Amino acid sequence: MDLSLVIPLKDEAESLPELEAWIRRVCEREAYQYEIIFIDDGSRDGSWKIIEGLKKQNPAVRGIKFRRNYGKSAALHTGFDAAKGEVVITMDADLQDSPDEIPELRRLIIEEQYDLISGWKKVRHDPLEKRLPSKLFNATASWMSGIKLHDFNCGLKAYRSDVIKAIEVYGEMHRWIPVLAKTAGFSNIGEKVVEHRARQYGRSKFGWERYINGFLDLLTVYFVGKFSKRPMHFFGTLGVFSFLIGMGILLYLSVAKVIFLEYGIADRPLFYFGILALIVGMQLFLTGFVGEMINRNAPGRNQYGIEREI
Repeated sequence: MDLSLVIPLKDEAESLPELEAWIRRVCEREAYQYEIIFIDDGSRDGSWKIIEGLKKQNPAVRGIKFRRNYGKSAALHTGFDAAKGEVVITMDADLQDSPDEIPELRRLIIEEQYDLISGWKKVRHDPLEKRLPSKLFNATASWMSGIKLHDFNCGLKAYRSDVIKAIEVYGEMHRWIPVLAKTAGFSNIGEKVVEHRARQYGRSKFGWERYINGFLDLLTVYFVGKFSKRPMHFFGTLGVFSFLIGMGILLYLSVAKVIFLEYGIADRPLFYFGILALIVGMQLFLTGFVGEMINRNAPGRNQYGIEREI
């Protein structure tokens, strides 16, 4: 199959008929063998009935309905599992992403051999209070991850099928799929300027809490990608550093008491800081040790991404 379109949605009943018709026109014009996978993430506005009706009109339509709202990451994860296409394209269901971008996105994956192409909504139709935090957020994410993208959170992305089958999207990790892909060994990540259309129906799901959650998720992705196979390197290093600081403080105080006959060192705040540093260092070291033991006995711990064999 040439193409799978994975479209998560929640309460987008008004947009779905227009979106499906637009995608169908583009795919039939390009003579693609394609599928459209709608994932209904707990809609309450009749979106599922619309999907059932679209299926009767177009055999390429597939639908997956959650029992309740699980979030965009869960919807994408389920859609990725179901996708059969050589190239997988994700887009939002609110008509703010243009299906006319599909041919060029697919071409970049097939002909230019990119692993992942992320859309960049260079000209946005969002209010200022949404655009400014987004710019700061994306700049921070690019600096921390080392991936030069302007818009990590753009829903319009294209992937080689190998990429989506090798990563696990959970929690709120849909924002960091490029980071997950890079961690899994897919480093050929590109960007394409795409059209951002103003919302026509429904209301935005935007909330300020997503920036806090997104930053915490980025730290999680960074830590898991770098240290999941070697937790002792992280916790052990911090533990040794803290332990040596505590040991140095206590040695200094001991020498001061013996040589300079200082009394009452137990009344000095430095004494308690040294003991605290020792205890914290030991706890961090033991945390790394326990992490190594868990990692050694975890099922599938030696599963590594293999590109090809001969």
